[in-house]
Amino acid sequence: MVETPYRHPSSSSSSSSSMADTELANIRNICILAHVDHGKTTLADHLIAAAADGLVHPKQAGRLRFMDYLDEEQRRAITMKSSSVTLCFHDTYHINLIDSPGHMDFCSEVSTAARLSDGALVLVDAVEGVHIQTHAVLRQAWTERLSPCLVLNKIDRLITELKLTPIEAYSKLVRIVNEVNRIMSAYKAEKYLSDVDSLLAGAAGEILENLELVEDDEEITFQPQKGNVAFVCALDGWGFRINEFADFYASKLRASSAALQKALWGLKYYNQKTKMIVGKKGMGGGSKARPMFVQFVLEPLWQVYQAAMEPDGAKTLLHKVIKSFNLNVPARELQHKDPKVVLQAVLSRWLPLSDAILSMVVNCIPDPMKAQSFRISRLLPKREVSEDGPTSNVLAEAELVRKSVEACDSSPEAPCVAFVSKMFAVPIKMLPQRGPNGEILNNSTDEDGSGESDECFLAFARVFSGVLFTRQRVFVLSALYDPSKGESTTKHIQEAELHSLYLMMGQGLKPVASAKAGNIVAIRGLGQHILKSATLSSTKDCWPFSSLMFQVSPTLRVAIEPSDPMDMGALMKGLRLLNHADPFVEVSVSARGEHVLAAAGEVHLERCIKDLKERFARVSLEVSPPLVSYKETIQGEVTDVLENLNLSGGSLDYIERKTPNGRCCVRVQVLKLPPALTKVLDESSDLLGDIIGGKLGQSKKSNETQRSSRLEDDNPIEALRKRIMDAVEGDILGGTEESDKDQAEKCKAMWLQFLKRIWALGPRQIGPNILFTPDSRGVDTEFPVLIRGSSHVSERLGFGNESSNGRMDAEPSPLVTPALCREAESLESSLLSGFQLATAAGPLCEEPMWGLAFVIEARISPLEGQQSNELETSYQPLEQYGIFTGQVMNAVKDACRTAVIKKKPRLVEAMYFCELNTPTEYLGPMYAVLARRRARVLKEEMREGSPLFTVHAYLPVSESFGFAAELRRWTSGSSSALLVLSHWEALPEDPFFVPKTEEEIEEFGDGSSVLHNTARKLIDAVRRQKGLPVEEKVVQHATKQRTLARKV
Repeated sequence: MVETPYRHPSSSSSSSSSMADTELANIRNICILAHVDHGKTTLADHLIAAAADGLVHPKQAGRLRFMDYLDEEQRRAITMKSSSVTLCFHDTYHINLIDSPGHMDFCSEVSTAARLSDGALVLVDAVEGVHIQTHAVLRQAWTERLSPCLVLNKIDRLITELKLTPIEAYSKLVRIVNEVNRIMSAYKAEKYLSDVDSLLAGAAGEILENLELVEDDEEITFQPQKGNVAFVCALDGWGFRINEFADFYASKLRASSAALQKALWGLKYYNQKTKMIVGKKGMGGGSKARPMFVQFVLEPLWQVYQAAMEPDGAKTLLHKVIKSFNLNVPARELQHKDPKVVLQAVLSRWLPLSDAILSMVVNCIPDPMKAQSFRISRLLPKREVSEDGPTSNVLAEAELVRKSVEACDSSPEAPCVAFVSKMFAVPIKMLPQRGPNGEILNNSTDEDGSGESDECFLAFARVFSGVLFTRQRVFVLSALYDPSKGESTTKHIQEAELHSLYLMMGQGLKPVASAKAGNIVAIRGLGQHILKSATLSSTKDCWPFSSLMFQVSPTLRVAIEPSDPMDMGALMKGLRLLNHADPFVEVSVSARGEHVLAAAGEVHLERCIKDLKERFARVSLEVSPPLVSYKETIQGEVTDVLENLNLSGGSLDYIERKTPNGRCCVRVQVLKLPPALTKVLDESSDLLGDIIGGKLGQSKKSNETQRSSRLEDDNPIEALRKRIMDAVEGDILGGTEESDKDQAEKCKAMWLQFLKRIWALGPRQIGPNILFTPDSRGVDTEFPVLIRGSSHVSERLGFGNESSNGRMDAEPSPLVTPALCREAESLESSLLSGFQLATAAGPLCEEPMWGLAFVIEARISPLEGQQSNELETSYQPLEQYGIFTGQVMNAVKDACRTAVIKKKPRLVEAMYFCELNTPTEYLGPMYAVLARRRARVLKEEMREGSPLFTVHAYLPVSESFGFAAELRRWTSGSSSALLVLSHWEALPEDPFFVPKTEEEIEEFGDGSSVLHNTARKLIDAVRRQKGLPVEEKVVQHATKQRTLARKV
C-alpha cells in the first residue's frame, strides 16, 4: 500500500476553526459518481493536490490514489468505500468532496454518499461511453434530488488511442451527452425502467442518434453551453468548460462571451467572410464547414497533441501557446525526453483541471440553503397525521424542525438535526492525539462498547440544521420512530453524548469543536447507539429522515464457522463488528444454526471475509460454498390459462385432500400468473405491505426496483392498481395473433374478474403468489359448509369485491347450523396459514414459490352424531388426530404442494445481466467461458472507434462464482465483466424427466442410465444443503470393482 501523508492536527487549527465560520453560501457538498474505472479517484487526486493544503503533491496526483487508503483498494485498484475530504477554493469556498465506488458490489456506499451531498459529478469515459453503472448512479442522483454535472473524462484517448479526427471526436462526444440526457429525461418522465431495461432500450436506439440539438431547452439536464459539462483528462491534469474558450475568443472575434458560449456547442458555424455566427444554412453549400466547437476548441487541442507527441511535431506551436497564455512552464520540463511529460506540463498549466471542475461546482451546484429547500420532500417527506388531541403540539414542533431543515438554519438557537448515513471503523491508533485547541485527548475510553477491540466506530454524518458541539447530548432516532405516538415508540429513540467531532481528510481526521449546518463531519461516541444509519436531533419532536435507497439487495450468501470451535465467541463478536462497519452486509442465523453472511457480490464478500480474518474476528475461518436462492413455479403460458380457469364448470383438474378426522375436504387448483404481474408484485412488495397492513418487518428490500414513484405519486394505490392492470393486459394481449384475439379478450376478462377475488398474497403476505377466494356456487351434500374467505386484498387495491362471495348465502340444508358456519369462519385463518406455509416452501427443494395463483375450496361437515341443537360441540373437537385447525392447515399445505407437483413444476433461478468488454482476438475464449456457465448471449457489437467488443448476456447467479477470475485467466486479463442482478427466470428442463416415447428412449436410453439434467442437479444440491432426503443411487454400477494390480 502507498502510505498516505498524515498531517498533524495542530498544523490545521486555522482550517478547523474556519469550518464553523464559513458562510453557508460558500459551502458545497458534492460526490463523484461513475462506472468502475472511469477515473473518479484520479480526478479526486488532482482536486486534492490543488485545493487541500498540500495533502497530495501535484507530481503524485493521479497516481497516488489518495482516497483509496485501504490495502485492498490499492491492491485491486478500485474504490471500495466512500470517503470525504474538504477542499478550499479561492480561499472563499469550502467544498466537501466525497469519492464513491463504481463497482456494483459497493453500490451501498454510493447511496450513503448521495444522501449527504447536494450535487454530483457524473463521470463518463469518452471512449467507453455509458455503461450499466452509469445508469445506476444517474438514477441515484435523480432519486436523491441531487444537482448533477457531467464530466467527460479521458478525452486524450480519443487522440492517442483511437486516432479520431476532431469532427469524429465531436460526433462521439455529442452522442454521449445525448445518451446521458436521454436517461435523465426518462427519469423525469417517470418511465420506471430498470437499469438493465434502460440500457437495452438505449442500445437499440443509439444508431439513430441525431446530432441536432435543442438549444436552451430547460428540460435538457446537461448542456455544455450552460457550463454544467466539462471535458477533461484526469490522468494528465487538464480540463476545460466551454466558457473558458468563449472568454479567450471573445476579444479576438469581437463577440460577447455569452454569445460565443451558446455558439460553441451544437451546429453553429463561424463564417470567415462575414465574421458572423450562422447556422448550417448560412454556410451555403460548403461541405468543409466545421462546427465552432471543432474549429475553435478541438482543433487547437489536437494540434498541441501532435506538436508534443509526434517526433516531427512543430515545437514552435507549444512555445506559441505558452506565450499566448503567459504560462510559467519550467524549461527542464519542456526539454524532457518523454513527450507525455512535456504535454502534461503545458496542458496542466494552460487548462488546469482543478479550476475547471471546482468553478463548475461553485457555479452549477447549489449551496446547502438552496439545495435543502429543493431536497426536503426526499429527506423529510410530509406525514399524514391527524392533528387533534394531545399530539397537536408535538406535530407543530416537528413541523418547525422540518422548516428549519428546509431553510438550513445554522443559528445556535435552531434545533440541531443531522443524518448518519453509515458507521465506519477506524483503528484507535489512527485517531488524533490532540484536540482542536491542542489539548491531549484520551482515546482509550470504551464508549463504543467494543470491549478489547482495536477498532473505533465513527459516524459519517451531515448537519442539516443548527450546530453540533462536542460533548453535546442528542437523541438518536431510528427510521421507525414516530413522534406523534409518544411513549409507545420509546424503543426507537435513544439519548447519546457526542464524544468528538472530526473533519475528514481522506484517511486523516482533524478535530473540530463544532460543526454548523451544511457541513459533513465524522462523529465519535455513537457506536453503541447506531447500527447502520439514523437521524440525530436535539429534540424528540422530530420525524426521522427517509431511509436510504439501495440499488440491489445482498444476494450472495455463505455460511461461516471458525476452523477451531473454541473461536466461536470471537467469530460472533467479529460478525457483530462487521455488521456495524459495513452499511450493506447482512448477518443472520439460519434455521440450521449456521451463521450466514450476505453480501452484494464476490468482491464485496472477499473483502468482508478478509476484514473478519484480519480486523474484527482475527481467527481462521471456514467458508461454505455460496448459498444460492431459488424459486419454484409451474410450466405454462399465459395464453393457455383459459382452459385452467373453468373453476365453476366442474373441472376435475384439482387436487383433493381430507383431514385425518374426515371432517374437512380441501380441493386445490393452481394456475400460473402472467409473468409481468408476477414482476409487479415482486417489485412492489414494500408498498403492498403498507397497503395491506401485513408487513412483518423483516423485509429489508429497498433496492432499485422499489421505484421512486412512491415519492412522486399522490395516490400510490391507484398507481399500483394501474400497473397491475397494465401487466395483465400486456401479457395476455401482447403476443396473440389476430385469430386468437377473441380468446385473448375472454382470458383478459376472466383475469380481471379474478383480480376482484384476491384473498391473500404469499409468502409473508406480500409475495408474488395469490390466493383467490373459492367459487361458492357449487353444492356438496357430504361437506355442506364452504370456508369462503374474503377478498379484502382486492378491496384494499381498489379492484372491488365480487358480490357472489357473500357470507350469508349458505346452501339450505338441515346439516348447516349456525355453529358450523361460525366454525367455518374461524377456520379461515388456518386455511391462510396453510397457504403461507406452502408458498414459503415448495415441493421441489423447499424454496419459495413464484408466480402462482391458488384457488382453495375447503368444505367442512358436522361431527358424526351432532344434532342441530348442539351448538357448541364443534368448538371442542377433542380427538385423536389433534386440533382441527392444525389438521386443516396441514391439509391445505399438502394439497397446494401436491398440486404444484402435478402441474409440471419448474425451478426458477436468479439471473445476472452481464456486460463484457473483450478484444477481438479473445472473443473465442470468452464465448467458451460463457457457454460453460450456461450464459445466454443477448447481443454483441463492435464499440465504435475501439478494438473492443461489447457483449451483453444473461448469466445464472449459481454459475457466477469465480466467473471473473476464469474470464481473466482464459483471456489473459484482457476481458472485463460487470454483473447486475436482472430478473428471475424459469429453467425449461423438467427435473423429473423420464424417457417414454421411442424417440426419447433412443436418444436418452431406457431411463436407468439417464443422467440428471441441470434442474435436477440444482435441486439435489439445495436439498443436500438443507438436510432433506435426496433420491440418488449409492451404487452406480453393480459390478465387482476391478483394480489395476492383482494381489494374491
